[in-house]
Amino acid sequence: MANTDPKYQIGTPENKKFLDISRDNLIAFGRRFPAVDGSSYWLGDDGTPWKDRNRATWITCRMTHVYSLATLLGVDGAAELVDDGIRGLRGVLHDEEHDGWYAEITPDICHMPTKQAYAHAFVLLAAFSALLAGRPGAKELLEQAENVYLTKFWDDKIGLSVDTWDTDFAELDTYRGLNANMHSVEACLAVADVTGDESWRTRAGRIIEHVLKWAEENNWRIPEHFNSDWEPELEFNADKPDDQFKPYGATPGHGIEWARLITQYALSVYGKDGVLNGDGKKYLDAAEHLFNRAVEDAWNADGAPGIVYTTDWDGKPVVHDRMHWTLAEGVNTAATLYHVTGKKEYADWYATFLEYIDTYLMDHKNGSWFHQLNRENEVIDTVWPGKSDLYHATQAMMIPLRDPALSIAPATKKGVEEGLN
Repeated sequence: MANTDPKYQIGTPENKKFLDISRDNLIAFGRRFPAVDGSSYWLGDDGTPWKDRNRATWITCRMTHVYSLATLLGVDGAAELVDDGIRGLRGVLHDEEHDGWYAEITPDICHMPTKQAYAHAFVLLAAFSALLAGRPGAKELLEQAENVYLTKFWDDKIGLSVDTWDTDFAELDTYRGLNANMHSVEACLAVADVTGDESWRTRAGRIIEHVLKWAEENNWRIPEHFNSDWEPELEFNADKPDDQFKPYGATPGHGIEWARLITQYALSVYGKDGVLNGDGKKYLDAAEHLFNRAVEDAWNADGAPGIVYTTDWDGKPVVHDRMHWTLAEGVNTAATLYHVTGKKEYADWYATFLEYIDTYLMDHKNGSWFHQLNRENEVIDTVWPGKSDLYHATQAMMIPLRDPALSIAPATKKGVEEGLN
């Protein structure tokens, strides 16, 4: 039974106040992210930069995106932080010789090998958000990112993104993965929303069609890992089940996240005023299957609240840890499905997830959210030490209040223009 406290109930004034205050606290927490060169530090438990860790392109992009949202909301000082991120993405993180973006740089500015689709999808996301926020250099960054993504990562023959190149784009790894493709969908929808170039939305739809087929064939548990022929490798990383980016088995949090992105895509193509026409209903049906399978498998799966990180292909938990991002995506998707379907069950899940976040994940002393809990909901740091970035948590405090047919940055701008923020 969902908590009936109005601050957790979707659509109440108390809920909006709770989300807005939580969002503002997150934005205040992360202000120390920029290094001198503009790349993003990994943040510690109290927001102190961990300067001895590598600085990753994907984290820099996420923080640039978050502070672009803050800029659209009129938060003082946010624009300057976006500019720092753009400086890093157009500078030290960018490969001037071979193009594209390094995965990471070390504290002494050595470049880590490989060019990853995952990071490049986030460069697209950061660039479009910064462009919408009106920041200098964002247009040029977006043009660079579009070119690299389309020429190096997008496989137009099959309609999916490849995963990892070596540093000089000479050798392509045989691994193919859906995590990068999921964030490619997010980025493609965002670019289409901001630029009006519908070819990007078409790319998102092509990826989604593959995912729907694979999910349905696996009882709505999405395969994550594939070989170069896009054949699922269901036992991949069985010996390393809690991998940070490539865990073994099904990842229920990704099923939930895909459900929202699929619904957003369907609304943007087949919807009007938040209502889907006949052609769009198959996507909504799939999104509901994905969400319901994930929460059936993963919520309270071991006698304690929370969403387990991974399950096997029968839905049995493998890694019982709770990652903060899964709950953030739970809030986003439950809100989106409620807005589209009006079904009470999604409002109840929304309240349940928010209560859990408030109780276990929000650090009411030091700020932001704890990133990893064990099966007893105690803070641990074996996979996600510290509080690396604000992306998932901030979006979870914003998406439920905004147009689900739009990516979060244009939805935020629309809300500001309509006086709803």
